[in-house]
Amino acid sequence: MRQADNQLIRVLGIETSCDETAASVVASSASAHGEILSNVVLSQIEEHAAFGGVVPEIAARAHVEALDGIVEAALDDAKVTLADMDAVAVTAGPGLVGGLIVGLMTAKAIAAASGKPLLTINHLEGHALTARLTNGTAFPYLLLLVSGGHTQIVLVRGVGDYQRWATTIDDALGEAFDKTAKILGLPHPGGPSVERAAASGDLQRFAFPRPMKGAQQPDFSFSGLKTAVRQAATAIAPLRDQDVADICASFQEAVAETLKERVGRALARFRNEFDSCAHPALVVAGGVAANKRVRATLEALCESHGFQFIAPPGKLCTDNAAMIAWAGIERLQAGLEPENPMAFAPRSRWPLDSVSTPVVGAGRRGAKA
Repeated sequence: MRQADNQLIRVLGIETSCDETAASVVASSASAHGEILSNVVLSQIEEHAAFGGVVPEIAARAHVEALDGIVEAALDDAKVTLADMDAVAVTAGPGLVGGLIVGLMTAKAIAAASGKPLLTINHLEGHALTARLTNGTAFPYLLLLVSGGHTQIVLVRGVGDYQRWATTIDDALGEAFDKTAKILGLPHPGGPSVERAAASGDLQRFAFPRPMKGAQQPDFSFSGLKTAVRQAATAIAPLRDQDVADICASFQEAVAETLKERVGRALARFRNEFDSCAHPALVVAGGVAANKRVRATLEALCESHGFQFIAPPGKLCTDNAAMIAWAGIERLQAGLEPENPMAFAPRSRWPLDSVSTPVVGAGRRGAKA
């Protein structure tokens, strides 16, 4: 359904693709930005901490136990009922299939019971469109998605119109942070732990590699960097606290410089292909976007290339349901509703760009994205 300019629509969003159980209500009219009426997120950090990473079976069970209450809380916080919703949007992939099943089946049940349309949303599209919710960013723009499961540079030309310009050929960046933390005995989640340790470290002590440096295609690789961290830690074991801090600082600096070189090539390409774009923008999303060193490096890079740097608030960079509800609103406004959503099956792998050649090993969650 296409939306009249003065018509207010509300969408309930549900997100269960990994280890956050989330629900949100977002409202919008076609002539105004969206408004987040509620955004409830239940993290499973404690459930997975002992294992140093997310355990799919534990995550799925936790979603089953929590999701009904999270949806109820989101509706209560927004002071609305299901009858007030215009649609239900749910993450249908990519992600851990057990969690996706829980979210999708719950959304199907809610849609069937309430008679509301069901919108099956690609998790990556949620990240891709969040800047339009928070900043009203105009098409086209570049998206750098750096999370535990994905590392990609995507050209966002419009709703449902995406072109992948780069991806990781092995590990996702968030996974590299998590594995580095595990190697060094730091607690889960690894990204924040590595950043905290790096604050007191010597970033020049270890000469870690800058993977893919100089390659024309701005793809990423972090497996070799992760191996270099392991080798450095083994060589000087047993590790003192200062050794851990120095390794973290050197690792974080290698990541920042790698992103600067790789993303810089994509910015140059965008300038060349969209020379008439008056206000080019780089949108950064995903958990790694919260890293202060990474963010500062990308901000400086954008300034030097004449790009606007846009990073949604931290709670909207990581997995959340507000971005799923907003993606549903964008699709409703564009008249892009799925033909038979009740028959949609969860997709553990679901590339945002279905045209680009799949890259085997490109990230842990959604390897062919």
